Amino acid sequence: MPELPEVEVVRAGLAPAVTGAQIAGVEVRDARALKRHVPIGGSAADGGHGVTLDAGEQLRRAADFERRAQSLVLQAPRRRGKFLWVPVADAVAADAPSPELGAVAAPARALLVHLGMSGQMLLRAPDAPDDRFVRIRLWIEHAEHGELRLDFADQRLFGSLALDTLIDDDGEPAALPAQAGHIARDPLDPRFDDAAFVVALRRRNSGVKRALLDQTLVSGVGNIYADEALWRARIHPETLGRSVSVRGARALLAELRAVFGKALAEGGTSFDAQYVNVNGQAGYFAHSLNAYGRTGEPCPRCGGSIKRIAFGGRGSHFCPRCQRKR
Repeated sequence: MPELPEVEVVRAGLAPAVTGAQIAGVEVRDARALKRHVPIGGSAADGGHGVTLDAGEQLRRAADFERRAQSLVLQAPRRRGKFLWVPVADAVAADAPSPELGAVAAPARALLVHLGMSGQMLLRAPDAPDDRFVRIRLWIEHAEHGELRLDFADQRLFGSLALDTLIDDDGEPAALPAQAGHIARDPLDPRFDDAAFVVALRRRNSGVKRALLDQTLVSGVGNIYADEALWRARIHPETLGRSVSVRGARALLAELRAVFGKALAEGGTSFDAQYVNVNGQAGYFAHSLNAYGRTGEPCPRCGGSIKRIAFGGRGSHFCPRCQRKR
């Protein structure tokens, strides 16, 4: 699943092309990619990862999304953890009153993007050949870049697009999609509270890796970067949170930021063609991994053998010699 670095690479790639652009056309090819979209008259309970849409509901969501997305003006993309969104606003007619509002009305909604396991946001020329597994297509017009095509492709259909209401966030009005309201800030957020994280981690009776994957504690961390940060900090993934010292918790947070920074510099982690940036290019951080996916290989630090243990249907990778369980 794309984690913080992969989603941030996509956000940064979208920003120059979509900021200030207007949606000129919308085509929903597969309404299953609207599982998180709540149509007018629906409720928040209608959207979510596990929602199964019957044929009638698919048609309703597709029609609602196409109608409401048409002609919207896109603002600068934003991200929190693994959630990506583009604030949107209705275009204001040239002869409309209140010229102080500028070209668009104040945004109170957003185009919410969740990449799931294999979602891709691809920028293409209008006449470019089709990519595989395109579920939703937007045609956009930008004053500087002209006409572009924005395709949401998703092989496994765990991802989705949605129009969502923006809610207040720590005093900032209309700043966060309602569906991401439960997500904690991530370590790269300037307003991330380091001290609160250390206190919360050291109250946990669960393993420290399980705590890192809890998106209500810290967002954007998945299996890959949890393993890498724990390896760097020399902490066993099953060490209880309450057993981690204050110094150790601070070191873990620093290593998490370091591994995120390195992954961002290398375009994220790609093991196959399912994660690519907006131009369809893979990231290279997989070549820099020290623990994740290296079962049986020598530890780059001490030469011990990297071990894999079962964890929530997946696996944790660590060095038993460097990362002793407390």
